[in-house]
Amino acid sequence: MKIQQKKFSKPHGWQLMKTEDFDFSRCNLVLVFGSVEILSDTKVFSDIRNQYPVADILLNSTAGEIMDTEVSDNTLSVTAVYFEKTELKTKIIDAGKDSFASGKDLAGGFAPKGLKNLFVISDGQQVNGSELVLGLQSCLPEETIITGGLAGDGASFKRTLVGLNASPTEGKIAAIGFYGDDLSIGYGSIGGWDSFGPERLITKSKNNVLYELDGKPALDIYKMYLGEYVNELPSSGLLFPLSIRNGDNNSLVRTILSVNEEEKSLTFAGNMSEGCYARLMKANLDRLIEGASTAAQNSMMSQAQHPDLVILVSCVGRKLVLNHRVEEEIEGIRAIYGDKPVLAGFYSYGEISPTFNFMRCELHNQTMTITTFTEK
Repeated sequence: MKIQQKKFSKPHGWQLMKTEDFDFSRCNLVLVFGSVEILSDTKVFSDIRNQYPVADILLNSTAGEIMDTEVSDNTLSVTAVYFEKTELKTKIIDAGKDSFASGKDLAGGFAPKGLKNLFVISDGQQVNGSELVLGLQSCLPEETIITGGLAGDGASFKRTLVGLNASPTEGKIAAIGFYGDDLSIGYGSIGGWDSFGPERLITKSKNNVLYELDGKPALDIYKMYLGEYVNELPSSGLLFPLSIRNGDNNSLVRTILSVNEEEKSLTFAGNMSEGCYARLMKANLDRLIEGASTAAQNSMMSQAQHPDLVILVSCVGRKLVLNHRVEEEIEGIRAIYGDKPVLAGFYSYGEISPTFNFMRCELHNQTMTITTFTEK
């Protein structure tokens, strides 16, 4: 595997960050993570296509770009890869109103035999990530590892962009399928938030819209705990996610995307199923940073050697909470892997990954999610 990394910003233009005897004509995958503002310029895609004429190019907007141990805003992070022993397949679809059906449609574009990993990037505003994942799982073999994330738009929550071999637009879901016996995939996903307050039963919800907790309006209960942050909803909701627990005691974290004052409801990035229990969470900075390192350690459990490429998808809520300490979670990951692997990624509106030692893929919020690629 050969990898090149470039960075673009309006003040500095293109900067070459990493190259290792890279042959542009053999590059078969380019990952482009960037701000909505920059990706909205159609010239950006054409410039990248000219640099990498035969590669599949996946582009999505973010809430912050990750390259090596540096976190940037309003830039492009470009990671170009030549997989020497891996076959790639790609597909992009319109999101549609039924996210479960979209997941089935997307998965149907990939032959199941030998599919090691499906890396999925979805619009972050128009898609129910939980239903998308369920649709994918309904059509893919259990042994296929599904990872990826929902595109972001800083802390604005206005529009997100996804593109495959074309300029990115709203309302798209794209995926890359990785095939080959010489490819090894690792993964890890850890949060690090602290729970507070009582658990409350979800008594009324529909998919990812929460209406009632313990028979009372969900928005009223949520506001009771926010204090001075109430006036900053929905963005302040990133600082106070909800942990949901089902009857099997499996827990997931959910982030607010929007609020409806008239219905007193909360819309989340993933499903909030009736009969589950919900509890508020708050940040513990040291535990967030430690959680990122733990995710990296977990991803190494199945690896016989250090990875070549590490893709990081971390939640925008973590970035806002960590603030000036945000790069510490990336530095912790670098310390686990050492100097060799290339790190790239973005801050998202939702993370897609199995949990450690549990192969079922889930939509996560407020986690650091890691996918590693190693060619034998």
